[in-house]
Amino acid sequence: MRNSAWRIALPLAALVVALGACGPGSSSSQQAAGGGEDGIKVGILHSLSGTMAISEVTVKDAELLAIEEINAAGGVLGKKLIPVVEDGASDWPTFAEKATKLIAQDKVATVFGGWTSASRKAMLPVFERRKALLWYPVQYEGLESSPYIFYTGATTNQQIVPGLEYLKEQGKKKLFLVGSDYVFPRTANKVIKAYAAANGMEVIGEEYTPLGHTEYSTLVNKVVQAKPDAVFNTLNGDSNVAFFKQLKSAGVTAEDMPTMSVSVAEEEVKGIGVDNIAGHLVAWNYYQTTDTPANTKFVQAFKAKYGADKVTSDPMEAGYNAVYLWAEAVKKAGTVEVEAVKKAAGGIALERPEGLVTIDGENQHMYKTARIGVVQPDGLIKEVWNSGEPIKPDPYLKGYPWAAGLASG
Repeated sequence: MRNSAWRIALPLAALVVALGACGPGSSSSQQAAGGGEDGIKVGILHSLSGTMAISEVTVKDAELLAIEEINAAGGVLGKKLIPVVEDGASDWPTFAEKATKLIAQDKVATVFGGWTSASRKAMLPVFERRKALLWYPVQYEGLESSPYIFYTGATTNQQIVPGLEYLKEQGKKKLFLVGSDYVFPRTANKVIKAYAAANGMEVIGEEYTPLGHTEYSTLVNKVVQAKPDAVFNTLNGDSNVAFFKQLKSAGVTAEDMPTMSVSVAEEEVKGIGVDNIAGHLVAWNYYQTTDTPANTKFVQAFKAKYGADKVTSDPMEAGYNAVYLWAEAVKKAGTVEVEAVKKAAGGIALERPEGLVTIDGENQHMYKTARIGVVQPDGLIKEVWNSGEPIKPDPYLKGYPWAAGLASG
């Protein structure tokens, strides 16, 4: 595996490893967990408090909806799914601690969870040491694969690269990079700079702020003075609220200086305020407006359960998909035993709200269709471009000559 070279040395890394190492953690314990008479326990682990709650609460809601639907249809292997919900609290070590609890104490059959790459990398050694399965539902920076993680969001060549290609086609050659200061934005921006250098584009600025940061006047002034053709935004959480409000206050419009965001979906648009972000660009694989029969049912079901004013988004849909994909792999395997589920998962293809999704058995990422959208005045997102068909996941960008060296640099 090549993922070890790309794990960021997080604070308290030793604690994370210790948490992952303690106690029993065999795949057979997962089989016992799933074989109880009362049902099959599954973990749900997201930030329900802190700066990332703006994004993660609704992913939790979508996963619970999938569990409810699966149970209504008879469950999995004739048993009901029993969700065990934990709060990662927007804190990386807490994600590792809660993952350990779910596996060792609650004995769940699998876990659905995480958002930030920092939370995923904190959990990764826990799942690998205990040979348990994590289904991670959010787009990320790539350059990773783990035998105990299924990645149901986009990897780099299914979101960031299509976003760059769209900007290039629109004649946007000068880019200013703005991101939160952790692994996803910094790694994503290495990819962006490599792409730009090989495609006649120029990165004229690069700035990072801590997660939860809310004072952007100085950064916005730097962006305005640099006069880029576009801003590529990898801010996460409620920092986006402050950034877009202050960008608008500075007189920046989407027509003059469009921002391409990869962590702002419909739920974040509501938090930011549509007046502050309408007209700006986003890159995802799914929107509430995506026109598929499965999406019509998904949107109706979500609104019926959580409220007519609620919106759906890409990470929510990827979390929703994760539950169905795991359930399908379990049915195919005939057991919740981890190694059997992993073996059964490769090649599984389901029609989901975003369209056809297929599990790549080699790297446990999904084939996904890339979509570029524009935020509309009503807060929804209108698709303006798509890849035409699902893109094979290439987390290490092996098929892109300009990316040579990224996985070891």
